[in-house]
Amino acid sequence: MAEGQVKHWRVTYNDIHNLIRGVTPKLAQDFNPDLMVAIGGGGFFPARVMRTFLREITENKALQIQAIGLSLYEPLPGTSQQQIGKEVVRTQWMWVFDFFLQDSSFDVNRSPNPGKLLLGKRVLIVDEVDDTRKTLGYALTELRKDVEEELTDHPESERETLRAATKFAIFVVHNKAKPKLAELPEGISYYAGEEVDDVWLDYPWEAMDITEHDRLAAEDRKSVA
Repeated sequence: MAEGQVKHWRVTYNDIHNLIRGVTPKLAQDFNPDLMVAIGGGGFFPARVMRTFLREITENKALQIQAIGLSLYEPLPGTSQQQIGKEVVRTQWMWVFDFFLQDSSFDVNRSPNPGKLLLGKRVLIVDEVDDTRKTLGYALTELRKDVEEELTDHPESERETLRAATKFAIFVVHNKAKPKLAELPEGISYYAGEEVDDVWLDYPWEAMDITEHDRLAAEDRKSVA
């Protein structure tokens, strides 16, 4: 694909839908997640689409999506210009109270650890793009920390078995062909809908006028045909 010939490459909802549909069968066969963690905001739509396909082709009809909010490029209250683009800011983490309140042994005076949702599961982290990998690297590191914290509540004799049963994988709609700031640890499965050049990707959920966005996306494709 010749995205490198244009400065901006506009992506449509149909593009994303079809890329996800194309990769899901392999992902389901190789990994078959039983929990999805969407990185907001770009990972929300891809995660929801992939859930539809996964529920159709696997036995996991109750597949859940948890959400985490991470910001790298957005100006947020309390952040400086120096932080933007350099430091990942956590704006939201997994909501676990409903899960814990179903457990009669839950102590309401104790902060629940999100690792309880992750332990022993095959967890798929979803985002729209792997650019520098700074955000994905942060998400994976912090989620694994949650697992390690949860393991401390289990007998030492059980920890290695539980740790081995907890698997992580990553799915992105687009992977940019460029140097990354983080390497994925051994054993982390990685899936991308499409490999692209290092161009600026304009996603449809960022468009104010979706009709005009789709028209320009068609022009992009004509320009490299």
